[in-house]
Amino acid sequence: MRISVVIPTRDRRQRVLDALASVLAQTRPAQEILLVDDGSHDGTVGAVLTRYPGVRLLRQPNRGVSAARNLGIEAARGDWIALLDSDDRWQPNKLDRQVAALAGQPDRRVCHTDEIWIRDGRRVNPGRRHDKPDGWVFERCLPLCALSPSSMLIHRSVFDAVGLFDETLPVCEDYDLWLRICARFPVLLVAEPLVIKHGGHADQLSRRYPAMDRFRLHALHKLLSQNHLTPDQAQAALATLNDKTAVYCAGARKRGRHEEADRLEARYRTLARHWAKAA
Repeated sequence: MRISVVIPTRDRRQRVLDALASVLAQTRPAQEILLVDDGSHDGTVGAVLTRYPGVRLLRQPNRGVSAARNLGIEAARGDWIALLDSDDRWQPNKLDRQVAALAGQPDRRVCHTDEIWIRDGRRVNPGRRHDKPDGWVFERCLPLCALSPSSMLIHRSVFDAVGLFDETLPVCEDYDLWLRICARFPVLLVAEPLVIKHGGHADQLSRRYPAMDRFRLHALHKLLSQNHLTPDQAQAALATLNDKTAVYCAGARKRGRHEEADRLEARYRTLARHWAKAA
């Protein structure tokens, strides 16, 4: 089992050094670590080359986190890909526990873990809706992003089957990919907090994009247009799309964006008619 770790980063010099330290401290070492620098200007590249010369460093002009992850996945030599965001860290036994769990269920090709949340430097307790799912979890992934990129260990064959991250999405790119994966593959949960997930800092992507559901709507439109879902999955996705469309369009109309609301509602009706005929 060869594991390649893919870490995208941009202008997070100290955070990415901490992330790399947590990977190198693993009790079950990865076979390679790929750091993809997405156009940093803060000395990240020099600091990584100096402190961690064994890391494979890939560089690209600023194209976003999805393009950076995709570059790393495509360049990776391992048959398993572990993702880590540059502002998160792993517990020392993270990979060890996932490898052991997968050895007990060799049919699984997607594995994730529980996590510890740190917000503005303080530990917080996630709500029940953020409980980590196990098994066939497609419906659990519809309302919100139920899986965390930094906890994921994914076999390369999964990417071959469903594709990579959508580079047109500035955020919710993980929500989009997890839906495509979980529609076709069960996931294995290691129910231990093996990832330390940091949030609340100024450069967090979700802070730059209000009304995140507009990107989730895009992901659901795309998913329902591709005809890869079972009838039950399609009905669950349509129900979620209906709810999110109603909430988003109500807000859009309050702000005078009537054409946008009309277009999204028409798109929902078209998809609903398509799946009604397919049933």
